[in-house]
Amino acid sequence: MPVPAPAPAVPTRSERLDRLPFSRRHGRLVVGSGLGWALDAMDVGLISFVIAALRVQWELSPGQMSWIASVGFVGMALGASLGGLLADRVGRRQVFALTLLVYGLATGASALAWSVGSLMALRFVVGLGLGAELPVASTLVSEFAPARIRGRLVVLLEAFWAVGWILAAVIGYLVVQSGDDGWRWGLAIGAVPALYAIVVRRGLPESVRFLERAGRGAEAERVVREFEASAGVASPPGDPTASPGSGARGPAAPAAGPGALWSRTMRRRTLAAWVVWFGVNFAYYGAFIWLPSLLVEQGYSLVQSFGYTLVITLAQLPGYAVAALLIEVWGRRATLASFLVGSAGAAALFGAADSTTAVLVAGMLLSFFNLGAWGALYAVTPEIYPTALRGTGSGWAAGFGRIASILAPLAVPPLLVAGGQALTFGAFAAAFVVSAVAALGLPELRGRALPEDVVAPT
Repeated sequence: MPVPAPAPAVPTRSERLDRLPFSRRHGRLVVGSGLGWALDAMDVGLISFVIAALRVQWELSPGQMSWIASVGFVGMALGASLGGLLADRVGRRQVFALTLLVYGLATGASALAWSVGSLMALRFVVGLGLGAELPVASTLVSEFAPARIRGRLVVLLEAFWAVGWILAAVIGYLVVQSGDDGWRWGLAIGAVPALYAIVVRRGLPESVRFLERAGRGAEAERVVREFEASAGVASPPGDPTASPGSGARGPAAPAAGPGALWSRTMRRRTLAAWVVWFGVNFAYYGAFIWLPSLLVEQGYSLVQSFGYTLVITLAQLPGYAVAALLIEVWGRRATLASFLVGSAGAAALFGAADSTTAVLVAGMLLSFFNLGAWGALYAVTPEIYPTALRGTGSGWAAGFGRIASILAPLAVPPLLVAGGQALTFGAFAAAFVVSAVAALGLPELRGRALPEDVVAPT
């Protein structure tokens, strides 16, 4: 008697999402999340222009300038860690909307600051929201993106950072330096994310992987079918993943805690990710938060400084574009390491720049390579962790990196005193080199499904 052929395995909801072609629904998700990301970048970028303006208006010392910049990163370190934990417990979309509301309202309130102390207190609250938003947004997009283009979509999401920083440069150039109250109007514009939080809460879907782990199978199935309909792919009849033996997961396990990041299977990738995040944050924020002020110190006027910063910032966009192309061709590790090495070379050139042309060229190269590296880093971080740990892993890596963003603005004044611009940017170049070496320790998951409850091999 012939043995009947086994029934074909029924794909899980995650597998159905992985097999979809790119559709309008994917585009809406990337743009919807990206707008939040751009508003985040706009806020981070604005403070560098505000500090440069207040340096003159409030006669700030270098120490006060450093602390105004750094206190926001203290909030971001805490926000990233707490936001990642919350995202694994209450949902990606909920936390995303909440963070936009928090930092939008706090940024608007910063426009009313009456002293250095009040501005620092409000910047801390702003940082809480900003820090939590970024890893949560990248996790949400990563969990919806088809496997073959997942890295590219997350890099495109990260490219919205350049849009936001360019907006900040435009606001700095046109608004912040327009008068004594220009910085207040600039920060008032930064309250827009509070309004956008309503759009996020109502318009973006919740992660299917999170919904399944929360036992909300019917809602997860509805979201998958919406994406299938948008892509023109027929959904299977009924809910096939609800039947025994269909490949559906069993009862959801509780979300893992931070300790799981250092388990035997996780510790190598966690260590590599944390080193990369630390080095990139130190070099990026040390350079770009101080850039307008450094140009003023070199003798350029406030208007010239803001204009040159805008030109340098524009080079971020092609950096993201090239990284988005290469990340699915070279892979995550090679793309990230290559852009970090390019960032190191550009930082060294900036340290040696002694003319306006040299400053602009070196600054644009630094923007190009550094922001391409950021795109690759945000692409690789969520996918190295399983679903129960993805938000926590992304958030804690970002949170650890924010420690460097706290230290970097504080380190710039003594570095400038000790060795000028050459030593300062030499330190940034060294941080990029260390990060490039650490990037080689990350697992390569190009074209592969996201790990679920079983960790993918390195």
